[in-house]
Amino acid sequence: MICLFEEGGIIIFYEEVFDVIIGGGGVSGALAAIAAGRSGAKVLIIEQSGYLGGSLTGAGVGPMMTFHAGEKQVIKGLPEEIVQNMVKRGFSAGHVKDTTRYVSYVTPFSSEGLKLILDEMTREANVKVLYHTFLGAVRTEGGRIASLTVCNKDGLNQVKGKVFVDATGDGDIAAWAGVPMTKGREVDGATQPMTMNMKYCNVDTNKLKKHIISNVGEFDRLKDNQDLMNLSTSFCVAGFKEEFKAARERKEIGFDREELLFFETNRPGEYIINTSRILEKDGTDAESLSEAEIIGRRQCAQLDIFLRKHIPGFENALLEYTGPSVGVRGSRQLVGDYTLTAEDILSRKEFETTIAHSAYPIDIHNPKGAGTNSMFLSEKGTYYSIPYEVMTCKELSNLLVVGRCISATFEAQAAIRVTPTAGAIGQAGGIAAALCALEYDDVHKVNVSKLQEELLKQGAYLERKTYK
Repeated sequence: MICLFEEGGIIIFYEEVFDVIIGGGGVSGALAAIAAGRSGAKVLIIEQSGYLGGSLTGAGVGPMMTFHAGEKQVIKGLPEEIVQNMVKRGFSAGHVKDTTRYVSYVTPFSSEGLKLILDEMTREANVKVLYHTFLGAVRTEGGRIASLTVCNKDGLNQVKGKVFVDATGDGDIAAWAGVPMTKGREVDGATQPMTMNMKYCNVDTNKLKKHIISNVGEFDRLKDNQDLMNLSTSFCVAGFKEEFKAARERKEIGFDREELLFFETNRPGEYIINTSRILEKDGTDAESLSEAEIIGRRQCAQLDIFLRKHIPGFENALLEYTGPSVGVRGSRQLVGDYTLTAEDILSRKEFETTIAHSAYPIDIHNPKGAGTNSMFLSEKGTYYSIPYEVMTCKELSNLLVVGRCISATFEAQAAIRVTPTAGAIGQAGGIAAALCALEYDDVHKVNVSKLQEELLKQGAYLERKTYK
C-alpha cells in the first residue's frame, strides 16, 4: 500500500479497493474468504492474531462439534474440505464417535495443522491476509460501509471495499456502523459464561479408561455405551461429578461447574480440558475481557492441581498451555432481516432461502453458575435450517454478518455458535459477498437461488426440498 496523504493524523491508503473485505479470521471468516476468492472476488481478510482459525487455534477449542445429524452428514463443503485436507496430512483422525454421546460424531484435529491448512487454502484462493491487524472504526456513507480503520505495524490506515463481511464473532463491524444489536438473553442481558481451555499431553489414557470401566455407573453418558470406548480413536469424557463436587466443598475448586469435560485430540494422550467457568464477563468490553483472562488462568491453576491429585491418568500429565485466549461463547447478535429462533430449530422450520443446515443442539451453559441446559431436536438424526436473511440487515446494503453473531435469539445462538455450523454460514456469506460485489451491489438483491447453486458447486449440503 502507498501513503498518499495524511488527514487528521490518520494515514489514508487508496492503492487497493477490494471486492470483499472480511473482518475476522476465525472459521467463519476464513471460509468466507476462501469461498469469495474461489468465486472470483478480490478479497482481503483482517485478523488480529498471527494465524487463522479463531477459537480452534487461538482459544484451545476442540474437537469440532458436529458435522452430523445421527449418521447423516449435513455440513459438507469447505468445512469438510478442511477436515479432509487435515486427514491427508495426519492432522486429524476425521469424524469419530462421540464417547460422551452428546452428539453422534466429533472431529479432533491438530490446531497447528489447521493453521497451515488455512494459510494454504486462503493463498490458493488468492486471498490477501493481514495478520496482527486490529479493527478500530467503521466509516459509512449513504447506507453503505465505505471503509474500515485498522491498526497494525504500518500504523493507522483505512481499507476500502465494495462489500464487507463481519466475521468478528462479536459483531464489531456491524455495531460500530450503528446497526442495532442485541446482547445476551432477552430477560436480563446475561451471556453464556466464558471458558479458559487447557491442553495436556502425556495423559495415561489406558489408566483413565480402566478407572471409568470399573466405575461406569458414575458416568451417565457411558454406562450404556461402553463399546464406544474401544471404537473411537479419540476419547471424550464427561463426568467425575462426585470428585468435582468434593473438591469444591474442600475449596480446592473455587467456581461453579457440575462435572469435568475433556477431549482427546488427534494425538494419543493429548487432551483439551473444557471445564473452567467465567461468569458475568463481557466479550465486547476491553476491561471485562481482560479480567476474564485473569480469572480463567486462576481457575485453570486450580484445575491443574485437582486433575493431578484426583483424576487417574493425569498424575504425570504435562500442561502444554492455557488459552492462549479465553473462549467467548456469545456476545452481540445482529438484529437482521430475519431472526432465527429456538422454535425454528426445534420445529425444524424449512426456508426457501436456506444456506446451511446443522444438528448441534441448543446448548446453554448457565450464565449465573453451575448447570448446562440442552434442548435436543425432537427426533434423533434430524436437523434444522438456517436462512440467508440472518446475515443481512435493513440499515446497510453492503454488509453481511457470519459466524456466531448472526441474527439469532439467545437460545438459537446457543445452537449455531459451534465451528462446523459457523463455517457453513461463513462459506455462504463469502459466496454471497462475491456475488454482491461482482453482480448485484446490494446484499438484499442477491439471487439466493443462484447462491444456493454456487454453494452446491462448492460441495455444500443443502436439502433440495427447502428451496425452489
